[in-house]
Amino acid sequence: QLQASGGGLVQAGGSLRLSCAASGRTHTMGWFRQAPAKEREFVAAISYSKTTHYADSLEGRFTISRVNAENTVDLQMNSLKPEDTAVYYCAARPFGTSTSWYEYDSWGQGTLVTVSS
Repeated sequence: QLQASGGGLVQAGGSLRLSCAASGRTHTMGWFRQAPAKEREFVAAISYSKTTHYADSLEGRFTISRVNAENTVDLQMNSLKPEDTAVYYCAARPFGTSTSWYEYDSWGQGTLVTVSS
């Protein structure tokens, strides 16, 4: 099971930090997001060995990190834009990083991030 937290309302240019806690050890943990009327899209992923993978569109604004001993993953989001508004989901899979949401078999409940202009 995955439990995400940290969403909220922030002005454009601001920052938010999302956290996700897993009930057990996971190999890869990732973040996806889904805006209204849009498909779920990949944001970032990190393997147990801390290899990271980011969506190109983020332009270096987000940073994913994890604490293996605590089974947690964080997503630090800086320089937020209105187009970052979405429900953010954490996910896990037992293999290496992937950008495809259907390759993740565990999902958190989602946390809403709203960026005002």
